[in-house]
Amino acid sequence: MTHSDVVHTECVDGILLIEMRRERQRNAVDRSLADALSEAFDRVDDDPSVRVGILSGAGPVFSAGTDLKEGRSPATDRGGEYGLVRRRRTKPVIAALEGPALGGGFELVLSCDLVVASTTASFGLPEVKRGLVAACGGLFRTPHALPATLAAELLLTGESISAERAAAHGLVNRVTEPGQAVAEARRLAALITQNAPDAVSASLRALHDARATTEATGWPATDLAIARIAASPDRAEGVAAFLEKRPPRWQQH
Repeated sequence: MTHSDVVHTECVDGILLIEMRRERQRNAVDRSLADALSEAFDRVDDDPSVRVGILSGAGPVFSAGTDLKEGRSPATDRGGEYGLVRRRRTKPVIAALEGPALGGGFELVLSCDLVVASTTASFGLPEVKRGLVAACGGLFRTPHALPATLAAELLLTGESISAERAAAHGLVNRVTEPGQAVAEARRLAALITQNAPDAVSASLRALHDARATTEATGWPATDLAIARIAASPDRAEGVAAFLEKRPPRWQQH
């Protein structure tokens, strides 16, 4: 077992639980959390005793995404944004959600292979409400995980959907009662650990390789979207309004 100020890990029966612990900041990802997550996912990749990883968040919010005080999403050399988003993995990772996954928090979920969510969970990309765009894969991974029209709804309105609606459209594998997401994720992980490690790894690689074309075009498209809003006064106003807890005052175009 390892334990830092911002991430707690515990390995039982080949299943490594990775729990984000910036509860007072709604598990928003700053540099310290990104580095700690990257270290934990390095262990998933490199430790032969680990077969499956589970990512969860302490408290009532799974993750609110990037800590806007950071200015940009913190990344690591091996994992990309949040230590996970661009990681080339050989072992499955399950997201176990209690509460909202917003912005980069949802993009963390989209970086996982399976999703277990309690009925308290919700999924949203509120970047447009802040004058921003989904910069960590959400622009192209959302329409891969959900129907295109529902993905557009999330990306253009900034509103969230429930765990039940997400499950109905294939994003969530299992919906649980409140407080049971990690336990159900452990049960799902245990089914994986019963299988041949090399076969699981080969299957996971094939799943990731099948998305390679989308990923190859999605990141340049995301970079272009970021460049388009970089100099916009809406971006500065949206972030300022969020930090000041007031409605934004958009300029007329």
